[in-house]
Amino acid sequence: MATQHTPLHRAAAEVVAAYAGISAGDLKVEPPPRPELGDLAVGCFAIAKTRQQNPAEVARAIAAAFTPTPFLVRATAQGPFINFHADRDATYRWLIDGALQGRLVPRDLGAGQTICIDYGSPNISKHLAYHHIRGTTIGHALAQTFRALGYRVVGINFLGDWGTTHGMVLAAWARWGPSEGTNEPLDVTHLHALYQKFRAAAKDDPALEQEGRTWFKRLEDGDPEARALWQRFRDVSWAEFQSVYEILGIEYDEVRGEAAYEPDMPRIFETLAAKGLSTMSEGALVVELPDEKTPILLRTRDGTTLYATRDVAAAEYRWDHYQFARSLYVVDRGQALHFRQLFKLLDKMGHAWAARCEHVPYGLVRIDNKKAASRLGKVVLMREVFTIAEEMIRERTAATNPDLPAAIVDDVARQVGIGAIVFANLAPQRDKDIDFDLDNAVSIEGDSGPYLQYSHARCAAIGRKAGETVTSLDGVDVSRLSNDFEWAVARRLLEFPGAVVRAAEAGEPHVICHYLLQLAADFSHWYTAGGKDAENRVLTDDAPTRRARLALVAAVQATLRDGLAMLGIAAPDQM
Repeated sequence: MATQHTPLHRAAAEVVAAYAGISAGDLKVEPPPRPELGDLAVGCFAIAKTRQQNPAEVARAIAAAFTPTPFLVRATAQGPFINFHADRDATYRWLIDGALQGRLVPRDLGAGQTICIDYGSPNISKHLAYHHIRGTTIGHALAQTFRALGYRVVGINFLGDWGTTHGMVLAAWARWGPSEGTNEPLDVTHLHALYQKFRAAAKDDPALEQEGRTWFKRLEDGDPEARALWQRFRDVSWAEFQSVYEILGIEYDEVRGEAAYEPDMPRIFETLAAKGLSTMSEGALVVELPDEKTPILLRTRDGTTLYATRDVAAAEYRWDHYQFARSLYVVDRGQALHFRQLFKLLDKMGHAWAARCEHVPYGLVRIDNKKAASRLGKVVLMREVFTIAEEMIRERTAATNPDLPAAIVDDVARQVGIGAIVFANLAPQRDKDIDFDLDNAVSIEGDSGPYLQYSHARCAAIGRKAGETVTSLDGVDVSRLSNDFEWAVARRLLEFPGAVVRAAEAGEPHVICHYLLQLAADFSHWYTAGGKDAENRVLTDDAPTRRARLALVAAVQATLRDGLAMLGIAAPDQM
């Protein structure tokens, strides 16, 4: 339950723990529901139950016994909660210094631990369509977040490069592919068209399905022609995928397709047989699993392997090579049964680390309220969406900032256009389906990526207008920060470490999205308050106060930048 990721949270927990004689790590510290109640609160329910006392009495006793700490000046009881009031000067110093030095989040939380994250993982011979973006961006955001917390992260692209569908592409090529010596290009568009043509033809000629299975059997048996063609298709596909990943700033630590585990199949079948786990069912090899109505299928009746078997080999490989603390599979929720069965199979095989494997499911991306599926032939390509978004941002930026050099406009268009699409896929809760709406995604108003990027750019613009950007506490008198708008920003900054940790633990990037929107709103309220009351202006004529406020602006800017980076989104200084 540890929620003590700042010295203030730890101090509050320690005060209560010392009184109750329990571990501070067992206490939940959170903001009270209203700022006038205090800055941090700890519930006394569990303590009261252990002591057989009324929770409100316990809270009053702790408040009465409280003595100030370097970060906490006062404690008050409110029903069953004890509320702590922060020493504002000490808090401002810690927050601003931590933000400017990149130390607000606990950067050593994951020291010595490895997280494997399997995400993206498209099928070769198909385009990266827009519906692929959800898993790709969620996985990348989790990778960046865990890295920010000090974990060693292994980002894995588990290419779908093996299976019957690839036999279909080979069969289609044999029937309709270009002849040797022609100039027809070999690219993903051509390969995908062949696959679709094969699927359509198979509806009228069921024998084609068997033709595809036969080609896959040739591939598994090591047929030189099948292997050579398959390798060409894989290389062409990966080159296309990589060009899109570069747009998103994604670099995988490991790219290993299903084919890499084909040599492990005999060993896995032997292991299952030796342990008495596998049985034959209607000619297919299966394993019965506890509390599952259907067994997990590992080999078809015609002798070809299935991705479940290759997933077993991949899981063993990852454990052997990385000794992971957690192994995450960022795959849509439609695969929930597969992963539940996979993890049960790994456990049944005697792998104690199976409990460290987790499916991170996500909802679907819909276009016109219909599931976007490449097999339907209604594909919106990921790179095309980026191009359209960039152009929309470019037109708006050039119109609102006519004096910006063209090179800067292009940079803004690229960063904000891509950031808009990424944020639109991360902001909803992971398990929610989302409807593709490009206009809302690129809007600078509302809960959007461009709004956050604009907030960051606004902070940078304030520094430029002031003629300085504060980079340290040197020469900053934090006691000049005294109004409620400033303190609301500080209270929100205090929540950043906890938000990042929660996002990582739950595999929920939307937690960071929601937090950054709140921070941007609090900053906006503070900054715009200066337009109504000169006393609240950031760029006040009083030099010490202006510098203190500029330091707080710099802390907000740094936090927005770091939070956006965890989401895989750029933070431009101009918009």
